[in-house]
Order: sequence, then structure tokens, then C-alpha cells
Amino acid sequence: MRRGFFARLAAGNIKKNGNTYLPYILTCIVTVMLYYIVKSLSLNPGLQEMAGDQTLISLMGMGAKIIGLFSLIFLFYTNSFLLKRRKKEFGIFHILGLGKRHLAKTLAWESLYVFLISMAAGLLFGIALDKAMFLVIAKIVRAEVSLGFFVSGKAVWSTVRLFAVIFLLIFLNAVRQIQVATPVGLLRDSQAGEREPKTKWIAACAGFLCVGTGYYLAITTKNPITSIYIFFIAVVLVVVGTYLLFTAGSIAFLKLLRSNKSYYYKTGHFISVSGMIYRMKQNAVGLANICILSTMVLVMISATSSLMIGIDDVVNSRYPYDFVVYSREDTEEKSDELYEQVRELQQKEGLSVTNEVQYSYLVFSGVREGETFRVLREGALLDADKIVNLYIITAEEYNRAAGADVSLSEGEILLYDSWGDYDAPSLKLFDREYQVKAVLEDFPGKGLMAANIASSYFLVVPGQQEMDEIYAEQKEALTDIASEPDSFYAFDTDADQEKQREFSEDLLELLQNGELKGSPDSKVDADAIYLKLYGGFFFLGLFLGALFLMAAVLIIYYKQISEGFEDRERFAIMRKVGLSRREVRSAIRSQVLTVFFLPLIAAGIHVAAAFPLMSRLLALLYLSNTRLYMACTVASFLVFAVFYVIVYLLTARTYYRIVSR
Repeated sequence: MRRGFFARLAAGNIKKNGNTYLPYILTCIVTVMLYYIVKSLSLNPGLQEMAGDQTLISLMGMGAKIIGLFSLIFLFYTNSFLLKRRKKEFGIFHILGLGKRHLAKTLAWESLYVFLISMAAGLLFGIALDKAMFLVIAKIVRAEVSLGFFVSGKAVWSTVRLFAVIFLLIFLNAVRQIQVATPVGLLRDSQAGEREPKTKWIAACAGFLCVGTGYYLAITTKNPITSIYIFFIAVVLVVVGTYLLFTAGSIAFLKLLRSNKSYYYKTGHFISVSGMIYRMKQNAVGLANICILSTMVLVMISATSSLMIGIDDVVNSRYPYDFVVYSREDTEEKSDELYEQVRELQQKEGLSVTNEVQYSYLVFSGVREGETFRVLREGALLDADKIVNLYIITAEEYNRAAGADVSLSEGEILLYDSWGDYDAPSLKLFDREYQVKAVLEDFPGKGLMAANIASSYFLVVPGQQEMDEIYAEQKEALTDIASEPDSFYAFDTDADQEKQREFSEDLLELLQNGELKGSPDSKVDADAIYLKLYGGFFFLGLFLGALFLMAAVLIIYYKQISEGFEDRERFAIMRKVGLSRREVRSAIRSQVLTVFFLPLIAAGIHVAAAFPLMSRLLALLYLSNTRLYMACTVASFLVFAVFYVIVYLLTARTYYRIVSR
């Protein structure tokens, strides 16, 4: 053969198959661009200067790994659509005299062309948009950025290396399929899937069981600690169940419809149901992929946007006071002396204090079993739902902190429960049984418990003697891991943000360099920390959401093309046997609408079922505003549904055009 023949043949093949190759090439370009941008951001020294720590850089590094893994899986998947449409073409080439070695050379040139186009355009757009994305992050975290343009050689090399491996693996997989197939098999394989699939009742029931179990875990799990690992179990169950329901459950359902004679033997129903049965076996996986990707987009965007919008709620919940100083001294006298130094610093810098609270307390971990609380011993295997934090405070300290005037008799306590579910009249701690005189609706300094994801209880005991006895008993039970009494001093101020930042720096210096030791917390510093953390999550959520959305759109597009070619001959036969064009078009519309919107409906159900579990996971990040998360979830679904309808209208045109030829 003449020199350059295979290179020209490959270029002609790409041009001839433009309606399937162009979306694939655009997808490759976008994935290359997104990977480079996130990888470059993770290596950008300006990001650390802007953020002041490694938080954003770590998030970007994690995002680059996720995009890289997703690119490998997704490009493999989309290339399978491309390869399936072209197997008939390869079979014809083979019959005309091109051997499998020649076909492999042609595929090698095609892969090389796509790789070079993807890398050139992807890196070009990635480098061009990298600075814009850097400015977007700066805007999100409200940071100032320096002028200049950053191009990361490491990010370029990492991108080239990753996608070279991906394209090589895709090429080897395509060659493998051609090598093991016969010419006749290649001709027939493009039309595979026409046989009626068998009803797999076991797989269908397993799908219902997996999805039902995942939903049950998501809805019934109450403890945020348990939610962490329950989330991954539920996700795996729902993903597996979704694939089983789409591949086996949908066919079982359609055959049940077919067995209903009064429903099935109507023109529109007959065509739609019979057509969907014959095609569902090969379309089900694509529909399940669309459903899973849509669910991922909705969960990711709703969660990250609610964190970003609700950052003020998070900071106010976690830090109810503008400043808190925790004493690290071992005596009450030294702690009081430390707090007096803080008050002197307030006066020295002219910081006006509007509200303050101070008290001593004892905190240790325990296990709740009904009305009984016992200590949590090291190494014990326990149900995470039962783990609690117990804060012990005297009535005198409580009255001083809350401005109250309560008195407790021996054996009586006041109780504050962070989850608000304690309704028993008594409580047993160690061998002591207390009567709950009142359950408090609020507690001064309850921000102490916000950092603890376990349920927390504040117990107000009658006096210091009771407090000392509880301390001694937990000391005896826990020995070297026992807790010591702690204290804190918290206050609010009406100073502006700049003044609060200056005072926070001076307070930190005082506590680090002074003779008396303590640790500070400030709302103004926390706001900056959470802004960087949630801002990074929000940026990655938008980025990954866009990537998953693009994947769903491409799968939808290829599904419409595949279905169009498969249905064209079937509907032509229907026209020949007497159906009018209007009846054929109505049947097409009914079938396409049913199949197309099934993933969206299923994704909406998945998101609704995941809502309770996601709410508790967000509580681990201190977002307790459930209404905000609900509003973000509903808004995300509505926006996504509108976009989904637009995609349907655009891709349906391609489908109708192919079928009508």
C-alpha cells in the first residue's frame, strides 16, 4: 500500500463519522482542559499565598485525582459507543481486503489524531482559562490576588502523561475487540441487542432490595458519626440497585405491561412497549449511567452551594461568641489570672465588650444506654449511636454564666441535650441516680459542643462536692485517659472586622508567649477558615458537576443516535404495514419521552431519599440549617430539570431526523 495510506484513511474516517466523532473529540478536549486547570491550581504558589495554608491546595489536588479517574472511565465508556457504530464499517473494510493488522494501523492513526487535537485544544483552553479560574476562587474566598500569568510545566506534563495512557488503553481495547471478532461478527455486532431479553426476576428483586436497603439506611441513620460510613454503604447499594432495576427491573415491568391485554393492545402502547422491550437490554446501562451521573450532579451542587450560602450560619453555630479563651492551667486560680490578663488586653486596645461568660466544667466521653450513662473506655467496641459527651457544671457556675437563680437539692440536676431527644424523668451516671428537675432549652457557651459530632449533654449538678465526686469516679474508671476540669472565658464585641483581626493576633501572641497558657478561638478567624474550606468545596462542586453534566449529555446524545439508527428500519416497516406518519410519530414521541425522562425521575427519587443522610453529613461540617439545604436541593433539581428538557429537545431532533430518513 502507498505510503501515508492509513493516515489518510484515518482522517477520512473521522471526517465521514463526524456526527459521532465530533462530540467525542469535544468531550476529550473538555476533560483535558478541566484536568489541567485543577492540576495547575493545585500547583499554583499564588493559591497558598492567597489562602495562607494548604486547605485549598489539598482540595484542588484531590479534585485533579477525581477528574483523572473519571476521565479514564468515561472516555472508555464513550469510545464504546463510537466503536459499536463503526464495527459494521470495519467488517466491510475487512471483506474488501484490509487485514486486522491494517485495521489496527488505521485505529492507531485515528487515536493519534484525536489525542493530538484533544491535547492541543485542551491545553490551549486550559492555559487560557486557568487565570480566570484562579480569579474565581479568589472571588469566592474574598482574597486579593497579585497580577501575573502562571503556566505550570508540571501540570502540562501530568496532563500529557495521563491522557497518553488513557488513549493508549482505549486503542488497545479497540484492537482487542477487532482481533477476536470475525468479519461476519463485525458486520452483525453493530445490530446486536435485537433479540428479546429474558425476564430476570431474581436480578429485578435484588435491584429493589438494594435500592430499598440503601434508602432505609439513608432515612433511618440518625447519628452523624455513623452517617460517615453508612453513606458509602448506601451509595454502593443504590448504584448497584439502580443498574439492576434499569437492566432487569425495567424489562420485567414492561413484560408485565405486555401481559395486560387491555393496555397492551392499543396502537400507541403496543408500539412503545414492544419497542422498549427489544431495546432495553442495551439502553438500560446508558439510562442507569445518566441516572447516577444526574444524582451525583444534584447532590454535589446542592450540598456545596448550601455550605457556601450558609457559611454565616455555620460560623455562628460553631462560634456563638466573638472570642473564646480556653484555659490550659491546672488550677482555678491560675485560670482566673489568665482571664484577667485577657481583660487587661481588652482595655489596653480599647476593645468594647458587649457580653461575656465564664465558667468551669468537666467533660468526658460516655455511652448512653437508655437512662444510664457510663464512661467510654479505650479500645472498647461500641455502637457509635450510643457515644455521647458529658459536660458537668455546678449550679453556682451556671447561675453566674446564665444570669439565672436556680437551686438544686441533692440528687437533682438540670439537663441540656444537644439533640433534644432526652425525655426521661431521671438519669443514672456511675452508681448515682439523679432526678431531672428541668430540661433546658438553651445553654450558655453551648458552642463548646459544636465541635463534637457526638450527642452532647450538659448536666448542672447541685454543688462543687458533687462535681468533685464525679471527677474522682471518672478518674478511677479511666485512669491515665481521664479528663481534668477545664474552664473558658468567652465574650462578644461591637468592634469592626479589622479591629477584631488585630485583637485576635495580639491575643494569640499573649497566650503563646505569656507565662499562663491558654488557646484562643475567634469568629473572625473562623470565618476566613471556613470560607477557604467551603469555597474550595463549592468550586470543586461546580467543576465536577459540570464534568458529570457533560458526561450525562454525551451519553444522552449517543443514546439518541444509537436508538435512531436501530429504530429507523423498525418504523419504516410499521409505515409499510399501514400505520400513518402521525401514528408513527406519536409512538416515537411516547417511547422517547418515557425512556428519556426515566433517569431524571429516578435521580429525583434518589436525591429525596438521600436528603436525611446528607443533612447529617453536612452537620459534620457544622451546617445545621436543614431548610437552606432543602431549598438548595429543590432549586438545583429545578434548574437541572430545565437543562435536561433543553437537552432532550436538542437531541430529539437528531433522533427524529435519523428515524424519518
